[in-house]
Amino acid sequence: MTDGATSIMTTPPPLPEFEDLVERSEWLRDRAGLETEALRWHHSLESERKRIVGEAEELATPRLRRVPFGALFLVCIRFVWFCLAGIWRKSPEQQRAVRWSKHLVQAGGPAYVKLGQLIATAKGALPDAWTEAFAWCRDEVPPLRPGVAEAVIDTEIGHRRAETFQSIEPAPVAAASIAQVHLATLADGSAVVVKVQRPGLRQRFEADIRALSVIALVADRLSKRARIANLPGFVELFAQLVLEELDFRLEALNMTEIGLANEDAGLDHIRVPHPVPGLVTSRVLVMERVPGIRYTDAALAHPDLDGPRIVRLAVQGVLEHALLYGVFHGDLHAGNVLIDEEGNFSLVDFGIAGRLDAAQRAAMVRLVIGFARNDFAAQVAAVAEFGALPAGIDLAPLVRQFAEESTVILAAVDRPLSRLDFGMLTAQVARATRLLAEHRFRQPTELVLFCKNLLYLNGLCNAFAPDINLMAEIAPIFLYFQAKYPKEIAAIMSEAFRPPA
Repeated sequence: MTDGATSIMTTPPPLPEFEDLVERSEWLRDRAGLETEALRWHHSLESERKRIVGEAEELATPRLRRVPFGALFLVCIRFVWFCLAGIWRKSPEQQRAVRWSKHLVQAGGPAYVKLGQLIATAKGALPDAWTEAFAWCRDEVPPLRPGVAEAVIDTEIGHRRAETFQSIEPAPVAAASIAQVHLATLADGSAVVVKVQRPGLRQRFEADIRALSVIALVADRLSKRARIANLPGFVELFAQLVLEELDFRLEALNMTEIGLANEDAGLDHIRVPHPVPGLVTSRVLVMERVPGIRYTDAALAHPDLDGPRIVRLAVQGVLEHALLYGVFHGDLHAGNVLIDEEGNFSLVDFGIAGRLDAAQRAAMVRLVIGFARNDFAAQVAAVAEFGALPAGIDLAPLVRQFAEESTVILAAVDRPLSRLDFGMLTAQVARATRLLAEHRFRQPTELVLFCKNLLYLNGLCNAFAPDINLMAEIAPIFLYFQAKYPKEIAAIMSEAFRPPA
């Protein structure tokens, strides 16, 4: 598909079936009862995901009769209060932006902290000034009051805490806007972690998303910068992601699907924790404890690790999960990617996962190849196949605009395509997603998550191998896939290079 032409649609090569992966899985059978639970989650929760997509769209659509005026009024009053509290403080422009972002988040509470975290990790999809102003949201979330987490656990598992656990550490090892995590030991001695959702979030988030839809609409009408960012579309994306994160059963299914893909691919250097059957509810998730420390700490704690190897394995793992199995971890920031002293990985926090169907997988391959070849028409055509653009739209103007701006990006770094690194690749993909926002097109969840993962891989590169040449790594990675999956790669590449109409 180029310049508005419609592609000849062939049948894309199929993805592995979940039931087939379950049937041959030893990883599932390592934990008694998990095989049965995995099949139950798979069959019962797929409809829940579809329902959430519709609910997110409904919540993010401003409707006068559904506007939560109480929540909106409270946010405005608290925002004014925090602004007045800091009005006498003088600070440089950047500090002022951070302070005002804090005012807005503090005025809104947990939902706004979560939105701030999403903004902070949306570099490229939103203006840089926004992502930098909200960067603090990734770290500053206070824990629940003592005893609250224990009360949630009792409610969710039926007051069986004393017989289920030998111990639960009272202080959390991590606290986020949706949940906090405690180290614990089961009655049989197994080391686990317990993820506990903050009370009352569901109703709070629903009201806040409705309020945000109004704020986004007003900002969109009054501010050119807001129009460029397509805030109403961003609120809908936020609603879908956060509603999925609020159901820990979906996270357990994400964990299981990625664990099955990881096992079937034979990626022994990547560890995925088992969810514990019988201890998974919508608000509590008990899972196996895995080794390692966040990769930014590991780079300092273990300076003798082979940095290029770690980067290569990380890239292979992300691509293998996504392109061969159609599922990938959607939030690979440093806190969710742990590395041990041997240089092996552990993944945690599966609240956000990307899913590709067979057609999207082929489009993703076309997108990656388009970036590698600097083929702007191929890049825009691949984005269109994610459903981001209306059917029949003329792609030629978009291709020209993307070509002009991408040329500026490449010229700014003064580096030839043969020396492409993750920073340049991230800038290119980010530019593609921002282009969608500027033209008021839908930003597909899978594409946004893929862009975020490129950003995170860029951070991993900076930590372990800042001088790595991405182009030099592409050939061995492709040969790895070709040798390991000859039939699958041949079929995927055939679909990726199907001739235009």
